[in-house]
Amino acid sequence: MEKDKVVKRIAIILLSAFLLLFLNPSIAEAQNQKGGKPVIGISSTMGDGSTTSAPLTYVNAVIRAGGVPVVIPVTDDKELLSAILERIDAVIMTGGEDIDPLKWYGEQPIPQLGEVAPKRDAFDIALIRLAVAKGLPLLGICRGEQLLNVAFGGTLYQDLPSQYKSYSVNHRQKAPGQYGTHSVYIEKGSLLNRVTGLDSVSVNTFHHQAVKDLAPGFKVTARSKDGVVEAIEKIGSTRVYGVQFHPEIFTSNGIDTFIGIFRNLVEEAAK
Repeated sequence: MEKDKVVKRIAIILLSAFLLLFLNPSIAEAQNQKGGKPVIGISSTMGDGSTTSAPLTYVNAVIRAGGVPVVIPVTDDKELLSAILERIDAVIMTGGEDIDPLKWYGEQPIPQLGEVAPKRDAFDIALIRLAVAKGLPLLGICRGEQLLNVAFGGTLYQDLPSQYKSYSVNHRQKAPGQYGTHSVYIEKGSLLNRVTGLDSVSVNTFHHQAVKDLAPGFKVTARSKDGVVEAIEKIGSTRVYGVQFHPEIFTSNGIDTFIGIFRNLVEEAAK
């Protein structure tokens, strides 16, 4: 419980700093003129509906990569969201709940569907579409990758064990997050290949949903041994992509296997 209080306190501090500093245009402009570090917005969770925060693993990964992390609060005010995006340089979409299939890609929910968060779904979809329209670098992680696909017309497997015929890899590991438990195979020449320098790698995995029908304008750039999509990227872009695994956990724990993902985001954000 004490740890939860500390996490919430840090989240409040980060959110307060964001609202006080980065929503003040004069301060933001002054920072840009001084050549300050790029500001990386991290999409927030809602918890029990009374908080807005982000896991420290994302925050620490951004800091290690040289960026300034700020938590983007959940809001249904698109004008406010647009104003926030004018004052940040890149976006990370975080993991979390299942995505409502009926609302966002027209499929009836199956019994194996997990918890959904309608308000967060709407916020995340709006955030992704606005960020991409503004040309901001965007990285989707786990749910974030799935949302990136859904936001532009793709669909998901609601539950891999019951819907994916070739399911043979445990995509919900019990091992700690800083341990890789299955391999992914990365397309040569892809953005993920370029920023990691890897053709294959062992990753962590905590999901039961995954990309099914790929959104128009995107391509698959990594798969697991059983064929599950592990990374996608926007065709023709060097700054919009998503991964199914959690590179931020490795990076936050001082493991450099995937730090290139976050350094690339910061570098793109600085342009």
